[in-house]
Amino acid sequence: MTQRRPLIAGNWKMNCLRADGLELVSALVAKTAEKGSLGCDVLVCPPATLLSDVVNAAQNSAVGVGGQDCHAETSGAHTGDVAAAMLADIGAGYVLVGHSERRADHDESSTVIRRKAIAAHDAGLIAVVCVGETEQERDLGATLSVVNGQVAVSVPDGATAKNTVIAYEPVWAIGTGRTASVAEVAEVHAAIRAELVERFEDGDEFRILYGGSVKPSNAAELLAVADVDGALVGGASLKVDDFWKIIETCA
Repeated sequence: MTQRRPLIAGNWKMNCLRADGLELVSALVAKTAEKGSLGCDVLVCPPATLLSDVVNAAQNSAVGVGGQDCHAETSGAHTGDVAAAMLADIGAGYVLVGHSERRADHDESSTVIRRKAIAAHDAGLIAVVCVGETEQERDLGATLSVVNGQVAVSVPDGATAKNTVIAYEPVWAIGTGRTASVAEVAEVHAAIRAELVERFEDGDEFRILYGGSVKPSNAAELLAVADVDGALVGGASLKVDDFWKIIETCA
């Protein structure tokens, strides 16, 4: 059985002003330093306005920093967008691509997300490729076909376990307080693993995160599921004590 080091990632979304973000990351850095050896990798993805400050605050610590999105092009007339190379230039090591809120709010297709993942790889970033079905798709029994289709198109051929992480986030469980059952999570993660193993030589080494109302009260149960290699945490990552409790489940 391949040993995959868990990753606990916090997606701050469009939250935190500078003082809040610095307080949050500084407290997290202090906790990781006090703990010493961690049982997982730790990542925070702040808004673009805070990236530079958070990178500086987390420097030489166990806390990694990533962007929440990047453009598929390296430069050009794309007002309001950020290139993957720009994220890498200020010290980010990861970037989320294909989050359901990007897919829904900005009409991003899996084809666009694949191009963003390629741009991330070209810039030396680890792409966290997000996939997940809507409530309607689940109710129609289309979960596996939707998720596997997203993985097939969104994850580029050049992906490896070193430059790519998959995050499964059922859309109906994001920010709703509703969490997928252990059986539902296990089924989807097993399907994603099978897709990766069939397509990539190191498919068994890719980390697959679960996201969707992950909190201290359910983290241990979710992280114990086969092929769940960590969590992509939303609201709970904005409270350092809650986020830390999730991290500690990997100890």
